[in-house]
Amino acid sequence: MTTSSSSSSSSVAISPRKLRSDLYSYSYKNDGNNPLVITVLASLIERTMVRNERIDAKNCGRQTLRQRDFRSKVFDCREAPDMTVQCYLERIFRYTKAGPSVYVVAYVYIDRFCEANPGFRITARNVHRLLITTMMVASKYVEDMNYRNSYFARVGGLTTKELNKLEVELLFLMGFKLHVNVSVFESYCSHLEREVSIGGGYHIERTIRCAEEIKSRQSEAQRIYNQIARILL
Repeated sequence: MTTSSSSSSSSVAISPRKLRSDLYSYSYKNDGNNPLVITVLASLIERTMVRNERIDAKNCGRQTLRQRDFRSKVFDCREAPDMTVQCYLERIFRYTKAGPSVYVVAYVYIDRFCEANPGFRITARNVHRLLITTMMVASKYVEDMNYRNSYFARVGGLTTKELNKLEVELLFLMGFKLHVNVSVFESYCSHLEREVSIGGGYHIERTIRCAEEIKSRQSEAQRIYNQIARILL
């Protein structure tokens, strides 16, 4: 990424033009640069998580627990990993070198998964498993050559058995709707570009603040959940 001349080194502005150029003509020659789509997608997902945390806190978790599909809980982990979405996506890129188009297709799969399972909400407890699974499946769809599931599992911090199960569950819960045609791909690229356009471009600080807000709300939601659990017991 290139730093803006009017910002500090920790503030990286992304324009729609930069993003589109990156999506369609990313070069691996400069290993110091991560694909711009990582920052945009991370910010988008983390804002979704914050919104979901607000909804769950408002409902004290009761409505969400009733509505959620039991099978989709396979993506839940016991404790939320201490890693932001941005860092996790960067880790996936560092070890797999998945191209920007893989991230876009993974975003399509996440959208389809959530649409097919309306009771599912992206949270700090399931986002990492959902990301590594959709990234692996998207890589198989987009790339000619891929790493084995065992390698993706190590990158994502899972066992091979766990990731294999997540892959199967994802496919069934999505109804095996994996095909992404050119028009769909273009529409999701355009959506990401519109997200960049809001407010003149994302900055890394926004993702950091968003992650901090998620952690704060997660602690509050856990406190409420513990209170409910004590009452029920």
